[in-house]
Amino acid sequence: MAEKTLYERLGGVFAIAAVVNKFSDDILKDPVAGLNSPNPDLRAWGTHQAERLPGLKFMRTLWVCTVAGGPFNYVGTRPGETQMGLEKAHYNLHISPEEFDAVANVLARTLDFYKVPAKEKGEVLSAFTAHKQEVNLGYFAVHTMAGMKH
Repeated sequence: MAEKTLYERLGGVFAIAAVVNKFSDDILKDPVAGLNSPNPDLRAWGTHQAERLPGLKFMRTLWVCTVAGGPFNYVGTRPGETQMGLEKAHYNLHISPEEFDAVANVLARTLDFYKVPAKEKGEVLSAFTAHKQEVNLGYFAVHTMAGMKH
């Protein structure tokens, strides 16, 4: 018998949506990546575009379901280089590697809150961190250009 997909092992769309809901709310509370972030673009998103949070939760749920092998098809509102690419969706937020890591830590804590087993937790975190470089593209573009001016 074949092993169940990660989607099935996580409990399907309702379990994934619960994790994404808490995760998304907890990001806003994070001192590095949330509403009080040193990054003005993250602060501005949290204070001026918060009405988009329900849609973002929906898109994040679809993304996780798709990555996990579920029966859903994530299509980004700003498609990147690949179907699952996140670079264009995050570019203007100028997310630093440290901010990305803070969000990864929020995700890890959320998975722990829901008692996601270690194997599945590792697979979710691996899928998430596989996109770190593309999420950080906007940050590196700005900081590389700033370094070139000196």
